[in-house]
Amino acid sequence: MSHKSTFSGRDLMREQLAHLAAKLIAESGLADFDAAKRKAARQLGAADTQHLPGNDEVAHALRIYRALYQQDTHPDILYQLRSEALSCMRLFAVFHPYLTGSVLSGAAGENSDINLILFSDDNKAVLLFLLKNKLDFNDGEWRIKLAGREENVPSYTLTGKSGVKIHLVVLPEKARHSGSRHPETHADIVALNKLLADHPV
Repeated sequence: MSHKSTFSGRDLMREQLAHLAAKLIAESGLADFDAAKRKAARQLGAADTQHLPGNDEVAHALRIYRALYQQDTHPDILYQLRSEALSCMRLFAVFHPYLTGSVLSGAAGENSDINLILFSDDNKAVLLFLLKNKLDFNDGEWRIKLAGREENVPSYTLTGKSGVKIHLVVLPEKARHSGSRHPETHADIVALNKLLADHPV
């Protein structure tokens, strides 16, 4: 039996919202995806919609937008962000860092943050490392889902040499061996180094 792809009005609206949100992010430097989606909904006269696109849909639209309209500037910006991420990952190599988020996916722009995941069963190990290396940071917590349940985990925010914000989220060692990471969404030092070598500016 054959299946015909159909698009409902809701799906078309989601796509329009995703692409407009992506344009707002790319052109205005708006970094908050949720804020961009709400602004896009207002501009399209759908402020009360309950069917906003997901962040992954906006990120996909953003990659398309940057490839079409920012092809002269975006590759260099992305390369610099990834290079700075790699330097930071090498510094924290003992914690088996992974890069995630828009810098890895390619959706990042000049106002984007770098997001790294570190692993340690000692909640204070990363904190002591930061203090030992005399790094300026702000500490806090991130709420994430681990093994099917919500948990608060330590997080630290640094400012890189270029002024970019680098967020470090610390997960327990068991999360490193959970098999939940995928090459499209998580890159270790080796993978990021290869990505930079395969896509030079």
